[in-house]
Formats: sequence, structure tokens, C-alpha cells
Amino acid sequence: MTSLPSGARAGLASGNSPARAVELRGVSRAFGAVRALAGVDLAVAPGRCVGLVGHNGAGKSTLMHVLAGTLRPDAGEIAVGGTVAERYSVAQAQRLGLRCVFQELSLCPNLTVAENTRILHPSIRGWGWRRRAGRLVGDMLDRIFPGHDISPDTIVADLSIGRRQMAEIARAFTVTETPLRLVILDEPTSSLDAATAGQLLRFVREAMKEGLACILISHMLGEILDTADEIVVMKNGQVVAAGPTAGFDRTSLVDLMSGGEHAERRVQARIRPTANEAASVEAPAGEAGVAFRAGRGEIVGLAGLAGHGQTDFLVRIFDAARKGSRRAGALVLRGEVSIVAGDRQADGVFPLWSIRDNIAVASLKALRSRGLLSPARERDLATSWGRRMGIKAPSLEDPILSLSGGNQQKALFARALATTSTIVLMDDPMRGVDIATKLEVYDIIGREAAGGRTFLWYTTEFEELQVCDRVYVFHNGRIVRELAGAEITEAAVVGSSFGDRAAA
Repeated sequence: MTSLPSGARAGLASGNSPARAVELRGVSRAFGAVRALAGVDLAVAPGRCVGLVGHNGAGKSTLMHVLAGTLRPDAGEIAVGGTVAERYSVAQAQRLGLRCVFQELSLCPNLTVAENTRILHPSIRGWGWRRRAGRLVGDMLDRIFPGHDISPDTIVADLSIGRRQMAEIARAFTVTETPLRLVILDEPTSSLDAATAGQLLRFVREAMKEGLACILISHMLGEILDTADEIVVMKNGQVVAAGPTAGFDRTSLVDLMSGGEHAERRVQARIRPTANEAASVEAPAGEAGVAFRAGRGEIVGLAGLAGHGQTDFLVRIFDAARKGSRRAGALVLRGEVSIVAGDRQADGVFPLWSIRDNIAVASLKALRSRGLLSPARERDLATSWGRRMGIKAPSLEDPILSLSGGNQQKALFARALATTSTIVLMDDPMRGVDIATKLEVYDIIGREAAGGRTFLWYTTEFEELQVCDRVYVFHNGRIVRELAGAEITEAAVVGSSFGDRAAA
């Protein structure tokens, strides 16, 4: 059984006796004319998990920023352990035992994992503090993610986005002087593969048995239904439904989030374009393990445990295209290439630019008029694709960072699809995107593929692999299996991910 540190158990036993570990009452917050929160009430009891769901821009992350102390509400109050907190701040939230793992990761990239842990625990000081901080976070990594390969001495910037997420999650559960009361997990599995996500959710369930309270935000509704004791549904900055998990299912949650305007549907059937080599990618078996091929109009999935070479493969293709090379080693490439980055902070958005500029930046050649950039064409292109992707913003002239994480990802999708590229690379692009938008994007991808575009899609979600024509499973940097049609099953993908063909 997974156990919390003794300090956390003691704190939970003594400090969480009130019926509510944390309670938000009438919390409101506006950003200019945008009303992000409108009188939201939310309560979490000790030993309970509240699943918080809603579309991108519903107000979930804003509410959690208020609870974490990083954002001051315009109105409302916060009670912790039954006592209303005055002049609430990040420092006070920490002292009261509240921790948050944000969707946009908050580790300092130029510091090691151990040094980032020390920031959270000022009591770790004096000679040998790095070793003590490293041992603290290393032990927690071992508890939550057995078999991980993260060293506390590693610079965070050198970690993949999945391993950064693992390190931040582990840090949030570490305890020194302050008992742990509540942990907020905002899209904690968005960069984790299925096996690692399972490890985390098992740990959370065991921790709740010892009295820890948890708020879980996820667009993966199966995780919410399997883990949460209660579910709160938000829409347009308000709570529209709340109750025990047993009273909800996947269909009812989708209906509540969309107001009944959106029903689940499968990706539209598409007409296959005539096969030719106008857009294709090939890599022979000698280099890749199993020969790789992606032809015109195909949606090809890249699967396997995170960090086993899928992103490296996409980056290699993109680099070859950027250099204008049709052949990079044994890799053969035919067609223009665009990419949807999975790590939007490091590789995606231009943080000082507007939404419009972020969408249009990859299409500058097509937006020229008499050798100069045409503002009208740029505006029309950004407006068209912003509307097609359903980006929620008062104006596309607003800064890109004014958008929620999911809407930022939509902007990156719009950027790639607005180009004339015949090959689109997607590096786990649906992180933090709500289910309704995912279904709409699946249809867009289907239509674009029917028009002849080729998609190479790395994803950690099995549901997305079902949209693909074929799937290549990666293990230890090599392709170990090709699956097509009815062969694309979760058992086959998981078994091959661990190098176990017989299990598949």
C-alpha cells in the first residue's frame, strides 16, 4: 500500500477534523470584460476527491489559481479547516498545507529537481541541503512512479515534458514541517502515458485513504469517473452541476459541459484520396526497427510509453523539412511539413505576441502582397482558423497568454493547419483540450486527410489512436510493431509498448 510521509499522516489526523478541508464561497473574478468566475462555491472534505470538469475557458484553472493564492478574487472568501483565511496568498496557502500542480508547469527550468524542491521547503537549509532535498523528492518519485528514471540532480530543462510533470507532481506531495491537507491536480496526466498515469491515480486513491483531500481537473472523463468521489461541472465561470460521482456518466458530463449542444460522435468517415507520393514519409526497418511509411491522406499514429523516441522521430522529420532535405540519412520525405508542438510553453507559443500573430506566423510566405506582408490577409487567415478551431477570446488581438492552456493549444493547431503543408506532425497536441473540441478536431483532421494531407500523430491517449489508419508502437527508440485496422487495440498497444509482442 502506498503511504504518505509520517508528517503528512500526523497533520491529516489532527488538522483536518472539520467537515470541510477547504471551502470556497461566492468566489468571483473578472479580467476586463471577461467574467472568468461568477460566484462559485466549492467544498472538499478530508479524504475525498472532487473531480472538476468543464470545457476550456469554463473557469476551472482560474478557480484553482485563486485557491492556490496566485490570483486574488474580486469577491468571495476561502475557508481552510473551517477558518476563513484573511489576506490569502501563496505563502499562506503553503502554510495551510495546500499544494497545486498547475497545467502550465511551474518548475524553474534552470534549476535541478532537488533545487526546485528546496524552493517549496525553506526548512531545508545548511550544509548538505541539496542532498536532503534530492532524497526527499527522490523518495516521493519512487513512491508515486516506481521504476522512473529521473535523477534529482538533473536540470529541469533537460527533462522531457512528461518527466517534468512527474517531478512537479512528486514535489507537490513532499512534506517537511507543514502537514499536507489538500493537493490540486490540474490536468496531471496530460503529458503522461497510460502506465505512468495509472501509477499516479493509484497513489492518489491510497493517499485519500489516509485523509488527504484532492481536487482533480482532467479532460479525460474516464479518470474523473474512476477516481473522484464527487464531481463539479463548470460552464462559463459558474457551477452548473455537482454531486456524487455515481450520479454521472460520460454522456451526461458531455451534455452538461456543452449545455446539451454537443453530442458525442465518431470522426466522420472520409473518402480516401488516390494514393501517390505527393506527400509521404518513409524510414526503412534497418534504422527504425520496423519499416515506417505514411502515404498521402493517411492518419498515422505513433504510440508507446512516453519518452521512447516518438517525439525525437517527429523532430527529425521536421528538421529535415526545414533544411529543405528530401532525404535525411535513411529517412525519405516528400512534401512540405508543419508541426503542432505538444510542449506549448517551450516549443509552441510566442508569449509576447497576439493570438493572431501566433496563428499566422507559419504562413507568412502566403500572406505577402507585392513582396510585403498583408495585414488584411493575415487577419482573415487568423480569423478563419480561429473560428474553425473554436478559440474563445474577445479578440484575436489579445495576447496569446490571455488564453487558457487548452485554447493556446487550439491556436497552435490553427497555425499548422492554416499553412500549405501537405504533412502535419502532431506531438501529443490534445493536452488539456476538452472532449467537445477533441471531437471537432478529429473531424477537421478527417476532412483534411480526405483532401490529401498526411498526419503523423504521436498521442498518449488510446482513444486518439482509434482515429488513425495505422499505428506504429515505439519501444526504446525503435518501432517494434505496426498495427492496422482491427489490430489497433489497447491490449496490442500496451503489450507492444513494453516490448511484449506475445501479450498483445
